[in-house]
Amino acid sequence: MPLNVLKEIFGFDSFRPGQEGVIHAVLEGRDTLAVMPTGGGKSLCYQVPALMREGLTVIVSPLISLMKDQVDSLLQSSVTTAATLHSGLSPEERWEVERKVRTGEIRMLYVAPERLRSLEFVLALRRAGVGLFVVDEAHCISEWGHDFRPDYLFLPRAVRDLGSPPVLALTATATPRVRQDILRSLRMRDPEVVVTSFNRPNLTYRVLPVRDKDGKLPRILDVIRHTPPPGIVYGTTRKECEELASGLRRAGVNAAHYHAGLSPGDRTSVQERFMTDEVDVVVATIAFGMGVDKPNVRFVVHASVPGSLPAYIQEAGRAGRDGADASCVVLYRGADLGRRKRLVTVNAAGTDEVGSFFRALSGVAGEGGG
Repeated sequence: MPLNVLKEIFGFDSFRPGQEGVIHAVLEGRDTLAVMPTGGGKSLCYQVPALMREGLTVIVSPLISLMKDQVDSLLQSSVTTAATLHSGLSPEERWEVERKVRTGEIRMLYVAPERLRSLEFVLALRRAGVGLFVVDEAHCISEWGHDFRPDYLFLPRAVRDLGSPPVLALTATATPRVRQDILRSLRMRDPEVVVTSFNRPNLTYRVLPVRDKDGKLPRILDVIRHTPPPGIVYGTTRKECEELASGLRRAGVNAAHYHAGLSPGDRTSVQERFMTDEVDVVVATIAFGMGVDKPNVRFVVHASVPGSLPAYIQEAGRAGRDGADASCVVLYRGADLGRRKRLVTVNAAGTDEVGSFFRALSGVAGEGGG
C-alpha cells in the first residue's frame, strides 16, 4: 500500500493534496502529468511507486544540486537503492553507479537531460529494464515555459529508445498552454492529468507599495523584523542585489548577494552557507532558486514585480516548505511595473497571462498594500 511506504520510509502520516491520485495512476502504468505547487511534495509521487514496483525508475532533473539533494535525502530515509549520474562524478564513481544499474542494485537513477542524448547510455538503461520515466521540472520542455532547456527536446526520443515505458511529468508552474505543450512534446498516451491548488495555507501573500527605489530597503527591513530569517530577497538586476545586500548588512542583517556574475565557487559558497544557516538572507536574481530546497525559509520578498505569474508561484513557493507559517511579499512600484511589463511581453509570455497578473497585483496594491 502506498500509505504504508509513506509512513514507514518517509515518516509522513498522510498524503498531501494530489499525491495519492498521481501515485495510483503511476502504479497503474498510465502516463501522468502532475502540476503541483513548489513545496507540494512532487518527489514523493515517483519515489513511493519506485519503491513499490519492479524495474528501474529514471528521473530527469535539470540541476546537479537538485539531484544530489534528493539522493542524500533518500539515503537519510535508509533508501540505499538511489543514485545519480552527473558531470561532477569522477570516472570511478560513474562506473560504479553504472555497474549497480546493470546488476539491478539501483532502483532510482537521477540523470541530467544531456546524458540521454547518448544512444549507448539509453540502450544500457533499456537493458536494465526501465519501468518508469520521470521528467522533473517538465515545463523546461516547453518553449512557452519560463525556463526552456533545449536538452529536454531529446527526451521523447529517449523514451522511445527505452521501449516506451510509462512517463510521469512533474512541474510547479504550467499554464494550460504549457501543459498541452508538455503532453504533446512527450507524446503522452491517454494521460492522467492532476492539477492541485496552488493555495498553500501556511503562506501569507502581501503586496506593499513603495514610492521610489530608496523605499525598498526599509520595507524589506520591516519584513525581517516581523518575520525572522532565514529568507530570500529577489532583485531584478545584479546591481540591485548587491546594493540591497550591502544595505541589509549595514542594518545588522547577516546577508549575502547572489547572481550569475559571481564565480561558480562564490555562488556555491553563498548557497551552502545559506543552506547551513550561516547566512540569514540571500539577495539574489532568479539565478538563485531551482536548486534550493531549504525547508525553513520564512519569507520570500520580491523587491520588484516578478516576471510572470508562473515564475512568481515557483519563486514564492520556496517559502515555508516545512509547513510552518511563512510570508511572501511583493514590493510594488509603478515604474518597475512598466519596465517589467515590457520585459515580459518581449519574452513571449502570453499577453493574457501578463495582463491578468498585473491586474491582480494592481488590485491588491490598490486595496492599500495589505
